[in-house]
Amino acid sequence: MNIDAQSLRFDERVIFALRSLFTRFGYSYYKMSKFEEYDLYVANKDFLASDSMITFTDTNGRLMALKPDVTLSIIRHFRDEPGAVQKLFYNENVYRVSRRTRVFKEIMQIGLECIGAIDTYCICEVLMLAAESLRSISPGGCVLDIAHLGIVGSIIESFSFSENARKQAIACVSEKNAHELALLCKQNGVEENKAAALRGLVELCDRPCEALPRLRELLSRSGSARLHEYLEQLEKVVAFFDGTEIEDMLRIDFSVVNDLNYYNGIVFRGFVEGASSGVLSGGQYDRLMRKMKHQGGAIGFAIYLDALERLGGDARDYDVDTALFYRRDDDPARVGRAARELSADGASVMALTEAPAGLRYRRAVKLTESGVAPLD
Repeated sequence: MNIDAQSLRFDERVIFALRSLFTRFGYSYYKMSKFEEYDLYVANKDFLASDSMITFTDTNGRLMALKPDVTLSIIRHFRDEPGAVQKLFYNENVYRVSRRTRVFKEIMQIGLECIGAIDTYCICEVLMLAAESLRSISPGGCVLDIAHLGIVGSIIESFSFSENARKQAIACVSEKNAHELALLCKQNGVEENKAAALRGLVELCDRPCEALPRLRELLSRSGSARLHEYLEQLEKVVAFFDGTEIEDMLRIDFSVVNDLNYYNGIVFRGFVEGASSGVLSGGQYDRLMRKMKHQGGAIGFAIYLDALERLGGDARDYDVDTALFYRRDDDPARVGRAARELSADGASVMALTEAPAGLRYRRAVKLTESGVAPLD
């Protein structure tokens, strides 16, 4: 089968490239239903990007929802195999409120999940595939921001915040709002040296070679063994990319935070030139696995193809290579032969009697008694 890449939209070319990439590293294609029981999403609504869902009642009376998320579906149907790791990728539509238009939209999403007895290599491999995915989308300009949620979580948990204050603190870190974070800490009686450590995380955003020494110094004031364990894990993961092309893409940025009830460990977000927001999001979600009664760990990421709509443009600036005009009383067999001859070299041909409004073509020809001739 021959596929003309130029006939594909930009997002379609991205999908083909990423499916090839994931398959090359042993990830298997995972197909799932377009809907799940509504209760699955209600029980994990904080995990979702939006709690708005399209629902319907099935023929057996169960309330169902069009899938707003893929990860929850995969975990629900995952079977624990002690010591084993399952590597999956998917290419699915999700149904959620668009961040740009604020109305429901069918959004194509491609991503992968590494689930089970994951180790440090698994984490590094997923980060590598995330970085290579960004390079497939935009070879000339992409960034992968990385953080360790254990570091952020440990510092915030030491503050004895209320649940509401805890959420506010995470929001301040996500927004890099050091001023509001300082006020929040002061209002809740947080010691200045502890508050300074968290503010330092908010202000940190740099390449690993610059950020990690500053981070180690920032955390040196803490006697927490857990914090130093998390820092060592982050350093080990970053060292995996030393001397590679991916090394220059990495940034340590602790504004990459997710819900502490679901996520833990390494979290990351990817950006490409020309897109106004992140196009890739991922991380470890061992806590979600526990919540859904599974023993293993998990890490994965998703790429939201609606975020790529402004990239790539049209595959070409015309709809068809050749517009072949014929008369209604022409012999259909002659029209067919002419169309086949014009498309023999792989060019596209549209046979028509009149051009619809807005049709773009490189050249126009007409069928005459003697054959095909340029259209005046």
